[in-house]
Amino acid sequence: MDEYANNNITNTQTEEPLLEEDKKQEEAPNEKTNRSGNGMSFKNIVGGDILTHDFFRRQVLLLLLVVFYAILYISNRYDCQQKMIEIDRLKKELTDVKYNALTRSSELTEKSRQSKIEEYVSKEESQLQTSTNPPYLIK
Repeated sequence: MDEYANNNITNTQTEEPLLEEDKKQEEAPNEKTNRSGNGMSFKNIVGGDILTHDFFRRQVLLLLLVVFYAILYISNRYDCQQKMIEIDRLKKELTDVKYNALTRSSELTEKSRQSKIEEYVSKEESQLQTSTNPPYLIK
């Protein structure tokens, strides 16, 4: 009985590694069938299976960095466009204000001429008159 038991023990010990190897061999074809070809089929991309490939798992930080920089680039471009629109609006407003200031300045110049002031004073029937003596400096 002892010999049969010893043989039985050795057989089970040798069978266990064989079973593990068989399992590994059975799993290997399954992995290959799951990842058939290069894995770039439309079904894999749309289904999200492409993200489980080794390349994407190893490069996930790089991909996140690229996505972050893309979002940063888009937001900076949008901000720049908004600022350019604001600059254009302010330039138009500045030209309008300059034209208004030029108009007011010319109106003031016109109203402050001596002939216009004399005309205004004569209409108001004021006792102010134009001086006949030239101006002189007091020392």
